[in-house]
Amino acid sequence: MRCEDIASNAEFRRLCAIDDVVVDLRYAGTSNFVGRDLYGMLDCAWLHHRAATGLEKAVKWLAREAPGHRVLVLDALRPHRVQLQLWDFLEGTDLRQYVADPARGSIHSFGMALDVTLIDAQGRELDMGSGFDEMTELSHPRLDEQHLASGALTPAQHGNRVLLRSAMNAGGFEGIDNEWWHFDMLDRELVRRTYTRVE
Repeated sequence: MRCEDIASNAEFRRLCAIDDVVVDLRYAGTSNFVGRDLYGMLDCAWLHHRAATGLEKAVKWLAREAPGHRVLVLDALRPHRVQLQLWDFLEGTDLRQYVADPARGSIHSFGMALDVTLIDAQGRELDMGSGFDEMTELSHPRLDEQHLASGALTPAQHGNRVLLRSAMNAGGFEGIDNEWWHFDMLDRELVRRTYTRVE
């Protein structure tokens, strides 16, 4: 299915239909590792309805456990054609671990993954210790305890990551080892086998 046809597909929901979510798609501007707008005229503010329901649950958990905080969506549906551009941009580098191989397919391209952070009551992003798309070991959740012990992450930064993970886990999402901002809905191979990829 092409991204241009998604509005007529009942499997997907617009992000703006989810209450208390703030949207700032970084690939629709220049605040990303490629440094340019990759979405152009494409409307990518969508999720598969299963992931959208999970995001609603995460939002409700956050409102209950950390009043005043909100989820900021940095990326949601990412068409396969854009995934190809990200992969090609990193050709010849050792940074491709941060981008799913298009030959297998990114879970973003099924509307079943999110890149997110949290904002406070004043709309400020919480300090996570590294930035979105920062392709360094400081961004790796699996190394959080090590970074905390060394002082590379402060207790406050670590606490912010834990809060984000807790909210997303409450919605049924699972994080990954090397990006604090990325969360998948369901097993990746199951998604690739049974859900529709958006081109």
